[in-house]
Amino acid sequence: MNIKIRNILKKKNKSKIVCLTAYSKNIAKILDNHCDIVLVGDSMANVLYGLEDTHKLNLETVINHTLSVKKGIKKSLLIVDMPKGTYNNKKKAKKNAKLIMKLTKCDAVKLESNKKNFNIIKELVKSKIPVMGHIGYTPQYKKKFKIEGQSSYAANKLLKEAKLIEKAGAFSIVLECLTPNSSALITKNINIPTIGIGSSNQCDGQILVTDDMLGMSGFYPKFVKKYALLNRTIEKAVKKYTRDVKKGIFPQKKNFLNGTKFK
Repeated sequence: MNIKIRNILKKKNKSKIVCLTAYSKNIAKILDNHCDIVLVGDSMANVLYGLEDTHKLNLETVINHTLSVKKGIKKSLLIVDMPKGTYNNKKKAKKNAKLIMKLTKCDAVKLESNKKNFNIIKELVKSKIPVMGHIGYTPQYKKKFKIEGQSSYAANKLLKEAKLIEKAGAFSIVLECLTPNSSALITKNINIPTIGIGSSNQCDGQILVTDDMLGMSGFYPKFVKKYALLNRTIEKAVKKYTRDVKKGIFPQKKNFLNGTKFK
């Protein structure tokens, strides 16, 4: 277990863990100054490629984006989402996870739970591949976006699932779209950190899709707080550029390399 993961584990019940997603070096470099964890999320399928879901995202695409992100990371723990279909069985999961780790030099991979793949997590950890789990709303396996754990029975089922993921060797677990009571129940009864998304502040940390919180993606469920409206900022800049080009204001002499002469 590397030192970055040990530092994340030490934050359990002590200080909140800050996580965001990145798909490129430029964004990763900014996040690295502030985040404990940077996730190369399969959300890039929706955010960057305009796909309806994450199901068709391939491993090569994820690896290529991670190679870019890695160039901007020095301090943060770098985790990579394994795409749907790349960890159907132990052999396939180990082969693909090793490839991700080898090519990108990331710190860990993330797997979504289908309530049956605990043995796959165990196999990866046995092979010295750190794993982050993911329960609740799992986009790779569930079509309906809804809050989970609304009854006592449902909350205890989620707790059992989380405990099995912990027992399999995962060092942390994402809780997506869980009720506050369920999130609190799980966080208090497992020894690894919980990272919430749409699951209240009853978790050890929080994660959002960076493009969502910057007002860039066009996808804003209630749990997303927009900390900026970069879509408006970019549009203003593009309008100004368009105006300058049409009026001949840009480019000017100062916009050319030294030594370039105008006629």
